[in-house]
Amino acid sequence: MGGYELGLAYEHIVVGGRFGGTDSAAYGALNPNRLIPTIEDDPETAGDPPVVIWESNAIVRYLAARYGAGGLWPTSPAARSAADRWMDWVHTTIGDGMRTLFWGFIRDPANANPETMAKATQQLADCWARLDAHLAQHAFCGGASFTMGDIPVGCHVQRWLNFPIQRPALPHLLAWHDRLAQRPGYRKHVMVRME
Repeated sequence: MGGYELGLAYEHIVVGGRFGGTDSAAYGALNPNRLIPTIEDDPETAGDPPVVIWESNAIVRYLAARYGAGGLWPTSPAARSAADRWMDWVHTTIGDGMRTLFWGFIRDPANANPETMAKATQQLADCWARLDAHLAQHAFCGGASFTMGDIPVGCHVQRWLNFPIQRPALPHLLAWHDRLAQRPGYRKHVMVRME
């Protein structure tokens, strides 16, 4: 989504999961973890090799810093830290619960543990309520405007809103999601079927 938001030309090569490709020697040379996503970007200096980045948030930060300074990449360190906090919140706070529900509902429902799923659902409801409280005071994760912080969190909220679960009323979160849904990049790359 970051490349689309920045108006960058890119080639999307589908690998991973049922598409395979991450076990190839070529992919392993780019990403030793053999996970997705991975990007290659043109070097800043002619003759240098392509810049290779893996890990979702590192990719978003790189693209925002290189191509979106003053927009996706806030130039103020204080403003940037607000976007960074919510980006990291995805991994440190909601990541495990989101993974539990994604695998339980989408990837491997036959082996889902109902007790684990219920616990993750409640934990996530509490976590999303924290973001709802933040969004009561701010239009976006990083403050008044859309920044890199909204990209990873926005991807997860789209999934959470489409899991077949009971959710608490979180009006500010829903209003923020509606603002994201107005962005063409979000509609094209995030508001897609989870399968």
